[in-house]
Amino acid sequence: MTKLRFYIQMEIKIIGYNSQYKNDFIRLNKAWLEEYFYVEPHDLETFNNIENDIIEKEGEIFFCLIDNEIAGTVAMIKTNEETYELAKMAVDKKFQGMKLSNLLMEACIEFAQQNNAKKIFLVSNRKLKPALNLYSKFNFIEVPMDETDYERADIQMEYTL
Repeated sequence: MTKLRFYIQMEIKIIGYNSQYKNDFIRLNKAWLEEYFYVEPHDLETFNNIENDIIEKEGEIFFCLIDNEIAGTVAMIKTNEETYELAKMAVDKKFQGMKLSNLLMEACIEFAQQNNAKKIFLVSNRKLKPALNLYSKFNFIEVPMDETDYERADIQMEYTL
């Protein structure tokens, strides 16, 4: 009996913010927050003010599309002229394991470089081992924690451009 091999060609794209995907950004982030923690007031504030707090302040939200379906997302929030915060990275469970977070991370670093940033920082939690491994893979290093609005945050990492 011969084995048949099927190769599925998927179209994977990273795009910038489009308001039609706003609810996907919220849905994907609420999913991981509710799985590991809970949705904090600062999360809700971000979800309710995406355009005002991120896009209109020279930040960006990237979406990963697979065959035009939203598979992942991440935000780059401008904190000052030289610094962006990488925040709210999420990949839909059914697309996890496809290394989509690598593509999102590459988009964030490229965006920061194009905007002449000197540093990207993020806050996370030590129990999110796959996320921490991703950040380390991209040469983020642990730094002392700054004050943060997130109760769940127990680690801060930076990437110097």
